[in-house]
Amino acid sequence: MSRFKTSRTNLIAGATIGALSFAAPAQAADLKLPVKAPHLQQAFDWNGFYIGGHTGYSRGSTSAVLWDPAPAAVSGNFGGVIGGLQAGYNWRAPSGLLFGVEADLTFPNYLHSNSQMSLISTPRTDFIEDWDYIGTVRGRIGYASSHWLLYATGGFAYMGERFTTLPAEGFVAKQLGVRLGWAAGAGVEYAFAPHWTVRLEYLYNQFERANVAFPSGERYTSTSDLQLLRLGLNRKIDLPGSPKLSAKTDITDPESPRWEIHGQTTYLPQGYPAFRAAYTGPNSLTPAPQAKATWSNGLYLNMRLWEGGEVYYNPELLQGFGLNDTVGVAGFPNGEAQKSNFPYPHYNTSRLFFRQTFGFGGEQEELPSGALQLSGKVDINRLTLQVGKFAVMDVFDGNAYAKDTRKDFLNWSMWAPGAFDYSADKVGLTYGATAELNQKQWALRAGYFLMPAVSNANNFDTQVFRRGTYALELETRWSLFSLPGKLRAIAWLNSAFSGSYRETLNNPLLDLDIAQTRTGRTKYGYVFNLEQALADDLGLFARWSWNDGKTEIMAFTDIDASLSTGLSIKGTRWGRPDDVIGIGGAINALSRDHRDFLAAGGLGVLVGDGALNYRRERILETYYAYALTKAITLTADYQFITNPAYNADRGPVHVFSGRLHGEF
Repeated sequence: MSRFKTSRTNLIAGATIGALSFAAPAQAADLKLPVKAPHLQQAFDWNGFYIGGHTGYSRGSTSAVLWDPAPAAVSGNFGGVIGGLQAGYNWRAPSGLLFGVEADLTFPNYLHSNSQMSLISTPRTDFIEDWDYIGTVRGRIGYASSHWLLYATGGFAYMGERFTTLPAEGFVAKQLGVRLGWAAGAGVEYAFAPHWTVRLEYLYNQFERANVAFPSGERYTSTSDLQLLRLGLNRKIDLPGSPKLSAKTDITDPESPRWEIHGQTTYLPQGYPAFRAAYTGPNSLTPAPQAKATWSNGLYLNMRLWEGGEVYYNPELLQGFGLNDTVGVAGFPNGEAQKSNFPYPHYNTSRLFFRQTFGFGGEQEELPSGALQLSGKVDINRLTLQVGKFAVMDVFDGNAYAKDTRKDFLNWSMWAPGAFDYSADKVGLTYGATAELNQKQWALRAGYFLMPAVSNANNFDTQVFRRGTYALELETRWSLFSLPGKLRAIAWLNSAFSGSYRETLNNPLLDLDIAQTRTGRTKYGYVFNLEQALADDLGLFARWSWNDGKTEIMAFTDIDASLSTGLSIKGTRWGRPDDVIGIGGAINALSRDHRDFLAAGGLGVLVGDGALNYRRERILETYYAYALTKAITLTADYQFITNPAYNADRGPVHVFSGRLHGEF
């Protein structure tokens, strides 16, 4: 699937969920059914503050000239999926006339093609202009009647940009800039609950001319405009002391049993001191001291459409960098660090999927409300189907003690089976379909997922069923001395356009370029995943994973065999029942073909020092998660990594991390 088609798919899907958000509550709030929807007997109160988020699509045009030293000119269009935040204040007159003010920030999608405004190539350099964010401060004027608002808007706009020159010789140079401009547009907004509204809005943005000069002599100028079509969700805020303030004004209350809203934010700084290194290659951790940070913010908007039918939408803003651009260790130390670098927040439709559950009767159980689970009673004996965009690990390889990088272990080979090369783009997501048959003592899951077109890519191979990840998991459950335990066994197979380590090594003319051996190939493997409660406040976990190690890694990390185990300890015994201590270790290994390829100077997805004194990679991780409140946790984490990237000539590395996590 091309990047343009992927972005267009995200847009259509985002519009669909917005339309459902618009339509379903409206049906539940039929004016003819005052008993079911008493709040709609009164007109919506548009007065007051509000906050919200939006997603949509951008379409812009630019004309640019680069002098290097001769002039080179280009013009064209750019665009893609967008997302952002807004806040404002409304005042409605008795006549229905509404006046308001609003400020917003909009960010591009994580695909670079969505934010690239222009690219000019000359014999000496390539010059790129990207936009990082757009903000506006606007007035609004409109007419509000009952639950509807029609409005026009206009005001001040600004755009943050980055200009990059990539010379044929020398160092890459970058400059940041902010351009001023104006914005104007119109929209329609509908109130579907006492504090919630949904809107559709169009904005046109025009910006002043950009003028940039680099010390190397290049001069660049451009003009641009940008059109935004945005679907937004707003929440009215009743301030403390307001006579309207009540329990129902809690920001997390959806005011309807039809849908739920959850959210999270996770800030994760991480660093290490200098370490020993006999040499350094393209995919090595730099031996000099280093510190980086990641920051993720997400909402989970979950809606019940009908009995058993549910739709889930997870928009996220992602920002930050993994250590050394997320290379240098197979068991990478930051589970929040993706294989993309985002100096400013980037929007992503991280999850958008439909789930249908068919109950077969008999005993029931209560499913708790969660980020990816609507609360409610369901039959224990049930079939659940799911289709859309999500992560393979959302469905497979669950574990109560080592699974969530925002709450427990951080290392990639601790929270996941390292040798499971599951399908994913650079931020860990894919498109697929799963089926789960659940019984009281066991569950059987099966899934198919689109595979990246090539190794470590954001676009997917659309040869459905010919290419992809196939996974099958059997989960068994038991009680040992009245304490619960589970074992999950996973068998998986990848059919992908991939290269062979041995074929690349056997042909010196290829110069270790594994891409030249790519053709349709299969990779297979298995996972065993154990969790066992040893006491009410103590749990044990262990994972063993393996793959055949003959073909290049497609999506996860350079591990062909991995064993991890550890303990999770709640703080009940020292009077801190919401605190958690974790301690665990992992040993990662490579197949013979894989290690020979790296030893010859080949590069993997995350590792490749140019040479290899092979030893198994060993990781020790321990953390203390301190609950500041029920919703906010502060974690201190330490990892000791021996033989990083399987190389005894480098390390060990001491990685220190902090993590601030909040959720609702």
